[in-house]
Amino acid sequence: MEKSVLQNARRLRAMMTPAEKTAWLGLRDRRLGGYKFRRQLPIGPYIVDFVCLQRKLIVELDGGQHMEQATYDARRSRYLKQLGFKVLRFWNNEVFDNWSGVQAVILQHLCEGPPHPGPLPKGERGRRDRHGKMGAGSVRLERTNPHPGPLPKGEGAPG
Repeated sequence: MEKSVLQNARRLRAMMTPAEKTAWLGLRDRRLGGYKFRRQLPIGPYIVDFVCLQRKLIVELDGGQHMEQATYDARRSRYLKQLGFKVLRFWNNEVFDNWSGVQAVILQHLCEGPPHPGPLPKGERGRRDRHGKMGAGSVRLERTNPHPGPLPKGEGAPG
């Protein structure tokens, strides 16, 4: 990895925006569903805002400057998707005005898809009955929005 990319990532970690600081407080230390997130991590030539490597999920926060760089963001997202990552984008104001809704969307994406390749330690596996249904003590999120993505303020987000 290029030294300048690493230096830039360190600089970005030290100078997070207010929206990034708010999101990091909710994502760090496995605070969201027990998933580990890293911040301002270089992936190829790009630096992503937040990433859960275990689930290959990237969370990007966009401010007003992203209106002018839609082409760059689309190229960047295509590159990351080619590496197998899923990219979620949220506007900064969604983080401030509807953080619980943003968290719900992120958690929903973390919980869907193929399971982690390694088995869970004994006692942490979801219990299924003989029909394959999740039993008591297991948590499963149901998708209520057929088009996942950021929820507009006040529309279906828990709050």
